[in-house]
Amino acid sequence: MKVLIIEDNQDISASISDYLEGLGYTIDAAGDGVTGLHLAVTNDYDVVILDLGLPGIEGADLCRRLRQEAQQSVPVLMLTARDSLESKLEGFKSGADDYVVKPFSLKELAARVKVLSERISRMPTSRLLVGDLSLDVDTHEIYRAGKHINLNPTLFRLLMFLMQNPHRVIKREDLDYAVWQDDPPDSDALRTHISNLRQAIDKPFDKPLLRTVRGFGYKLTDKNADD
Repeated sequence: MKVLIIEDNQDISASISDYLEGLGYTIDAAGDGVTGLHLAVTNDYDVVILDLGLPGIEGADLCRRLRQEAQQSVPVLMLTARDSLESKLEGFKSGADDYVVKPFSLKELAARVKVLSERISRMPTSRLLVGDLSLDVDTHEIYRAGKHINLNPTLFRLLMFLMQNPHRVIKREDLDYAVWQDDPPDSDALRTHISNLRQAIDKPFDKPLLRTVRGFGYKLTDKNADD
């Protein structure tokens, strides 16, 4: 399990990290809201442990951005010294899934983290993820690094098929069939649509995801060529 801890108190963050790592979890940590949001958007986590009182971006606002702008459904456990009902309601309203008040038991915290991760893993999802690119099959919403992307129906079908087969080389004929079924257009059409898709999902960003594998086809991946 991979957990992100966003907590500006280094002692608390280190205690949680040590305890969870002892259980076999992989831990990333951030000491401010800006770094935490960046990590949460650009990586895949099973649970985010989030302090409310953070420098840079306050915890509730970070959670709200994670839900509304980045369209991330990762479970969020709020961890804070604010024990008032108003603070708890603010946390849940911003999109938190659970709320733990300091001081707390590391054993209880770990149990809540485990329950959150298992609950989400049992839930059906319509969201596809490759790196920081997400596509919701039901709502047709597409985001990359928190930025909304608009695609026409043909490009949407093309991207959806690539995201359903991440990191794999997809043959041109398979892409043709996925988009146009038994009535594909001329051979240059796919090349044009691939180019238009690159303009939408790659050009505004630093790292390209859509790769051409010469002589074979295309693949969508956030892994480096030598991974």
